[in-house]
Amino acid sequence: MEVSVSRAVPRSRKVLALVAGAAALAGPLALAAPAAGTEEPAAPYTVTPLRFTVEAGGRSCAIDADLYRPARVDAAHPAPAVLATNGFGGSKSDGSTAAIGKAFAERGYVGLVYSGLGFGASGCLISLDAPETDGRAAARLVDFLAGTRAADDGTRADFVTRDGEGDPRVGMIGGSYGGAVQLATASVDPRVDALVPLITWNDLAYSLAPNAADRATPGVFKWQWANGFYLIGEGQPLLSPSLDPSRINSLGCLHFVTDACDTVKFLNSGRYPAAATEKMLAYARSVSPVSYLDWITAPTLVVQGQSDSLFNLNEARATYDRLRERGVDTRMIWQSWGHSGGQRPGELDLGDPEASYVGQRVLAWFDRYLRKNAAADTGPAFAWYREGRSDYGTADRVPALSQQLYLSGDGKLVDNRTKVARGSRRYVNWLVPTSHSESSLAGTIGLPDPRPYDTPGTYLGWTSAPLTGPVDLVGAPRATLRVVSPATERVQDSGDAADKLVLFAKLYDVAPDGTKTLVNRLVAPVRVPDVTRPFTVELPGIVHRYETGHRLEFVVAASDTAYSGNRGIKPVTVVSAPESTGTLSLPLVEGRVG
Repeated sequence: MEVSVSRAVPRSRKVLALVAGAAALAGPLALAAPAAGTEEPAAPYTVTPLRFTVEAGGRSCAIDADLYRPARVDAAHPAPAVLATNGFGGSKSDGSTAAIGKAFAERGYVGLVYSGLGFGASGCLISLDAPETDGRAAARLVDFLAGTRAADDGTRADFVTRDGEGDPRVGMIGGSYGGAVQLATASVDPRVDALVPLITWNDLAYSLAPNAADRATPGVFKWQWANGFYLIGEGQPLLSPSLDPSRINSLGCLHFVTDACDTVKFLNSGRYPAAATEKMLAYARSVSPVSYLDWITAPTLVVQGQSDSLFNLNEARATYDRLRERGVDTRMIWQSWGHSGGQRPGELDLGDPEASYVGQRVLAWFDRYLRKNAAADTGPAFAWYREGRSDYGTADRVPALSQQLYLSGDGKLVDNRTKVARGSRRYVNWLVPTSHSESSLAGTIGLPDPRPYDTPGTYLGWTSAPLTGPVDLVGAPRATLRVVSPATERVQDSGDAADKLVLFAKLYDVAPDGTKTLVNRLVAPVRVPDVTRPFTVELPGIVHRYETGHRLEFVVAASDTAYSGNRGIKPVTVVSAPESTGTLSLPLVEGRVG
């Protein structure tokens, strides 16, 4: 693997804070404010509010949109278009979404920015970006850009570059909910020419109830994130008052489609019998890219956040891998910020995209695929933000697992099996959470969050020797474990997955003074498929430098405040011996542990 470094261009303008509350979930793209003492020039474009009535998901839905048209673009001088919508809880008018229309219109693109179904002044229910609903609705807007469909007031677009009759040249960009809709749209409409989904999901079943050991076994409910979004969705008639009857569901939900509402209620129930669980997970996956990536042909620049416990880096990796397997031109960037915060100087700034590495990559992506500039450099296959150095490392592929460590019976993390001491160690869960990683939504809306902690006796840790040089970890570590839990063995075959053992794996950085940092507050929730057999845990993707003198600590904890936990008390014992012990494999790009 070839590794290089790309310097980020420092921003010269202040970044506006993310809007608190629901608007903060609306695809948090950072915007730049004008520099002090300067006047913003007159916009070289017009903005026209439009309304469209479309058929989507078996309903007639109103779509509220704004058309951004550059001043010199007309039928004789057409331009390619950029289509975008909001993140969850937002609308076409929130700062981050409107900035997309503005930024690209200033650069000569036609922009069409709209409020997603169920948000702002758009009608219909929230369907979680289902291709046959949200995707089809967006495809009708592509018809408008093609000139084959008029807005409700009769407005037509005859000024968008076309690749053929009824085929406009159009790209899409947006974050979170506004990221997944791009993939949904491209799966039902091959006319979409380029995608830039930011901080979005691959599989909602994994996002909302992840199982880092076995996706076939129901995962551990991410109750804080899921219920936060559920309440924001159900509160839309209060946040954006509307008498549109298409926005009200009389079948148990106020604002979601019934299947989405039933899924959240089921996960909150704490009981997961096989048949019902399979049905619920099937719906979550049916509205997720994992189910329809094979229908996407549009070149895709995937951008994901290293500080993101809602949609972690593994989600982006899954989308990236599958599209590349199919031969779709796909590149991936791991930036610092995500749903959990993490904004750093020099990162994406749509008010001035040329001033950031990610912004330059986005402009080049559209330059190549919308303006058909064959000389445009679309960049390396993979790039990641190097915290503390304000630059990006780049490579021709995602780093592979390159070093294996062993869990010793004396609590050490060693680099050779012969160093493993024989021993057994035990922890016991309580009926209330005893470990904390994050207060979900806190990073997004700017609230303080207590430092991560683990209560003695409710977790086990294995710690390396102090590092003799820096170690850079880039990717998803993987652990193999075997645990002993007689209390779980007696009930795990009950037919209800809630009776299986739940645990949480994570990596800390331990400073020489003993201060512990949970890297980006990320954990790997596990519902163990079978405690009588070894199992493998894929931790969330991590980008982190462990400095000289620091130590790695691998922890297995009984609970986490952001997730549902064990049903009942289930003591756990981990046995280690040189010939048989757990392992931890790391994707390292610099240095070694040991």
